[in-house]
Amino acid sequence: MPEGDSVFRAAAQLHAALAGKELVSSDFRVPRFATLKLGGWTVDEVVPRGKHLLMRVQGPTPRDRLTIHSHLKMEGSWQVYPPGGRWRKPGFTARCVLRTATADAVGFSLGILEVVRTDQEDSIVGHLGPDLLGPDWDAAEAERRLLAAPDVPVGVALLDQSKLAGIGNIYRCEACFLSGVHPALPVSAVPDLAAIITDARVLLSANLGPGRRTTVLNARGVPVGRTAGRPGYWVYRREHQPCLKCGTPIRRGVLGKDTGTGTATEERDIYFCPTCQPLPGPGTESAGAARSDS
Repeated sequence: MPEGDSVFRAAAQLHAALAGKELVSSDFRVPRFATLKLGGWTVDEVVPRGKHLLMRVQGPTPRDRLTIHSHLKMEGSWQVYPPGGRWRKPGFTARCVLRTATADAVGFSLGILEVVRTDQEDSIVGHLGPDLLGPDWDAAEAERRLLAAPDVPVGVALLDQSKLAGIGNIYRCEACFLSGVHPALPVSAVPDLAAIITDARVLLSANLGPGRRTTVLNARGVPVGRTAGRPGYWVYRREHQPCLKCGTPIRRGVLGKDTGTGTATEERDIYFCPTCQPLPGPGTESAGAARSDS
């Protein structure tokens, strides 16, 4: 799944290329919208909402307003080309092609692509929690939503987009590390939940510009993990490598949400330092299923 910063950057690129421009043609390569033609419509704006992209377009009359909604899922991407430019991805993976006089925007391998009336956007994104990168970010509301399910492992809760929107596996692992909290610890047992939320937002915000993603920041919040030869992450995908704080080898595990039937769902890899983030003690994993691969 994409991280919120990736979607934010994609929205910014699409907005810069399309906002205020009239569509010369549109090509929706999904059966439900294959006959929809938006040539002559104008792109008002492209905005991110958590991990969702909302492209708002205006038709011939003020009442004609539609939103092109997409989600990248695992493999999707939007790319912008000059008019008629050669695509860098196979044509058969294109799901949406929007053309203006100055640019072509192509959505490849989109996990979700649909078109709704703009006044009905809540039907597709209204369930989302506060957006960590949104203008209406509300930290208190995000914390309230997380605490509403106190027995859920914090590493599971942080990925629940209905609690707060924009965190993926990378920032989940990194924010837990910075707070010294094992991802399997129940939300109610986290000493400072607000700190984890703040750290996640700081890390996301630090990666909105160009350059490779990094969560290793200095005391002033400036990324230093982009320096050649330095790790870009504290723990994510650094299994068996030394912890940057204590030197203990980083471990990889799997964390899922207990369904109550003895099985776990939503299993995802977690990375953690066993010294800086000690495993929860007995009785603290009742709502989660976690295992560690040494």
